[in-house]
Amino acid sequence: MRSIPDDRTTRAVIRDEALRLFAARGPDSVTVRQIAEAAGVSAGLVVHHFGSKDGLRQEVDGYVLAVFEAMLGELTGESGAQLLDPGTGARSLSEAFARHLPAGSPLPGYLRRLLLSDTDVGRQLFQRLFDLSRAALDGLAAAGLAAPGREPAIRAAFLLANDLAVFLLRDRLAEVLGADPLSAEGVARWAPEMLSIYTGGLNASPQGDAFEKG
Repeated sequence: MRSIPDDRTTRAVIRDEALRLFAARGPDSVTVRQIAEAAGVSAGLVVHHFGSKDGLRQEVDGYVLAVFEAMLGELTGESGAQLLDPGTGARSLSEAFARHLPAGSPLPGYLRRLLLSDTDVGRQLFQRLFDLSRAALDGLAAAGLAAPGREPAIRAAFLLANDLAVFLLRDRLAEVLGADPLSAEGVARWAPEMLSIYTGGLNASPQGDAFEKG
């Protein structure tokens, strides 16, 4: 059925189309026939490669986990603190993810569903992200750039939750703010407010005020 040349294997094409549909509609709302139609193959071929929709979903989950693991490994290098080092050019995990994912990627949508799902893969990925957040906080504290707080685990979880919210709610935030919070313009607006709240609470003035007024 597929007539357009594609350098991916048929299995990869089916997986990628399933990922796109799962991200947009949720796995429970997508049928094998819809996946097959999107991939340009027969439903029987989908079953041949993956056994069932559950088998295909496990393949998609494993693929998404591998992509984010590889991305985290590339971003962090030897230390989780490196990711949040201003010298690396990324001030947040969400900003780093946005830079590394192509426009229109279904991965953010699927990540949202995965992290909220009661699955081993969702728990494993969140644990990995939490470990990274904890390592980053420990590294910044050791460098004198942050305080670990009375309960470092809670502080790391708080920072991670706030950061992931920007990534996962990106589209909704863009609608209400009039700019993508992870674009260059959005980061220029978002970062001063975020940093001022982190450093001085809600009574603090944005750190970029003096620059903007000048």
